[in-house]
Amino acid sequence: MRYLWLFLPAIGWGILPLIVMKTNSKVVNQIFGTAVGTLIISIFVMIILRPSLSVTTFIMAAVAGAMWIVGQLGQYTAYQRIGVSQTMPISTGLQLVGTSLVGVFIFGEWATTTARIAGFVGIALLIVGAVLTSINDHGEANNVHGSKATTLLMLLLTTIGYIIYNAIPRALTTSGIAIFFPESVGMVIGVLIYIFATHRTTALREPASWRSLIIGFVFSIASLTYILSVRDNGVNTAFVVSQLSVVISTLGGFIFLHERKSKRGYIFTSIGLVLIVVGAIITSVF
Repeated sequence: MRYLWLFLPAIGWGILPLIVMKTNSKVVNQIFGTAVGTLIISIFVMIILRPSLSVTTFIMAAVAGAMWIVGQLGQYTAYQRIGVSQTMPISTGLQLVGTSLVGVFIFGEWATTTARIAGFVGIALLIVGAVLTSINDHGEANNVHGSKATTLLMLLLTTIGYIIYNAIPRALTTSGIAIFFPESVGMVIGVLIYIFATHRTTALREPASWRSLIIGFVFSIASLTYILSVRDNGVNTAFVVSQLSVVISTLGGFIFLHERKSKRGYIFTSIGLVLIVVGAIITSVF
């Protein structure tokens, strides 16, 4: 079973963007379905496993879940504007860089000189990889809507939500299974704040929102199997293999969503993906 847990997160997170785009719905519908679908699964997990957690842990995990919504809103919006095949490598690279830096400066990771050198080499590879995947020939049609520069800036800013989401659980001693439910509660709260703040309350009753529950179900399966993979395979192995999701989603964007690049664009994207995976390995091993 350990090998099943090892690869399911990569598969789940890899096909998630493809499912999101295949719903043919608005971002508000997609994010609502993701949060509520995750909450439904987490309730079942809570009832079956009955994990214990303190009030402080519940609140912190809920805040982490709400911050995840910030990051996910940026990602879903970018899917619509520049496509999955461009969004995922860039978003993944930004998350890995940010999470690694938080680990170094807040949690004291990479304590030795060798670890720091290797770690920053890994970060450099992540940055170069993300840049390469974003390269497009001038004037190339790629189903892009809106300014790419604006979208990349939006991705950069909303990635802060992902970084906080990843950082908070590292400060907790409670198991991943235990905080899954409060995180999902925070996700729903975050979505409701977004919906009411943007005056999009009609999304609460739109069929597209409820059809999008499947997105939350897939996300939950990937998240839960990742927790099991960490338990059975260790943090480093589980994390590195899970990053293969970026390869699956990027290739899926080309194959299933018919996103296009020039020959030059495909070559740079392929090299960028390799650098991102290698960078993820280096930053996680040390």
